[in-house]
Amino acid sequence: MSTPAALDPAPLDPTPVFDPATYARGVPYALFRRLRAHAPVCRVPEPAVGAWPAGPGYWAVFRHADVRHVLATPEVYSSHLGATQIRDPDTPADLDFVRAMMLNQDPPDHARLRRIVVAALTPRAVRELESAIEGRARELIDAVADRGRADFVDVTADLPVWTLAHVLGVPARDRRLLYDWSNRVIGYQDADHARSRTADPAELTPMGRAALARRPALVRADGSPVNPRSREALTDMFAYAHALAGRPRPGSVLARMREGGLTRDEFENMFFLVVVAGNETLRNGIPGGLLTLLDHPEQYAALRRHPELTPGAIEEILRYWPPVVQIRRTATRDTELAGRRIRRGEKVVVYHASANRDERVFTDPDRFDITRSPNDHVGFGHGPHFCLGAHLARVQMRAMLRLTLDRLPGLERAGEAVRLTSNFQNGLKHLPVRWRTDR
Repeated sequence: MSTPAALDPAPLDPTPVFDPATYARGVPYALFRRLRAHAPVCRVPEPAVGAWPAGPGYWAVFRHADVRHVLATPEVYSSHLGATQIRDPDTPADLDFVRAMMLNQDPPDHARLRRIVVAALTPRAVRELESAIEGRARELIDAVADRGRADFVDVTADLPVWTLAHVLGVPARDRRLLYDWSNRVIGYQDADHARSRTADPAELTPMGRAALARRPALVRADGSPVNPRSREALTDMFAYAHALAGRPRPGSVLARMREGGLTRDEFENMFFLVVVAGNETLRNGIPGGLLTLLDHPEQYAALRRHPELTPGAIEEILRYWPPVVQIRRTATRDTELAGRRIRRGEKVVVYHASANRDERVFTDPDRFDITRSPNDHVGFGHGPHFCLGAHLARVQMRAMLRLTLDRLPGLERAGEAVRLTSNFQNGLKHLPVRWRTDR
């Protein structure tokens, strides 16, 4: 494996890895490289961001081996103790509520909840979805093929939403609600996504319109923001979930949830998790993958000529453009990591985006290579919380990228990509592209 290059000896300030505005300019890979070399586990402050108050700071983890160790050791680095977002919940009640989510559980409770979703997302069930997903992807590409230009983020946005609606049993007319809910939760640090309101009441079912009427205010009377992951901020989503649960489609994730004996908090959090995790990751990963290919024309050309390289290309995209930048754990006891003493109750945040460029694991890690093998990336996480929708995500990425390359000749950028302001999701808001229409 390659070794780290000569590094700038200037003092290291890790604060930018926390600042959401950093990622609106681009993932700070150069800073990650220096931190891996000189401060692979270090303290990062949490300054106030806009109306969001300052936090106590956290331990950040940047090397591949340490990231995998934290993710694989829930008895020391808990998802449950403080939940999995850097920002602490506003109140003990908010923390208790969000702890009911599968993402915020440790074994063995995590396994009990995971089995409910796995039962509806088996490889066989996903295989049965593959032709439908490819058909929907073809419709989305064909709808714009004669225009010669489009915003690729808009072109692809419906595929994960459509797939998710199918898996959950959500009526097609209501699927835009899933888009708006996901924007509000994941994109709350970005002014455009935080106020997302794209669902047209005239197109919704009565159940969808009733939920839309319950959309909560995101700022309290005193001007303080509402935590987007609290029950207070999700009243419209949960009203819809309970209404939909009264008529679940047999075999859907929602039907499995009803049969699984979940508590009210577990049911609401499971619906919340599936809506967000099954949506936002793909909406960022697919445009990010195309942007990466367009920025590496020799790899783009190779993939067009050799479709058999597509599976490897998907893995390299997940390494090079990981949809999730970081995730939090909390120390259950005093421990040590990379020579740093971590106290019980302190936050420990692992950076997937840094681990995926670790020189100790990946030869020439800043090079995008669709033939890279082996490719031990952590784009879908690691350990007991490895993404259970990974197979379904790969199917959607493969369908959309393959059809884009095959059916939009001469594809190129038509303007600057606009990134999401978020220290959690590695996302794009806009990716203008153009192509020839002389097919």
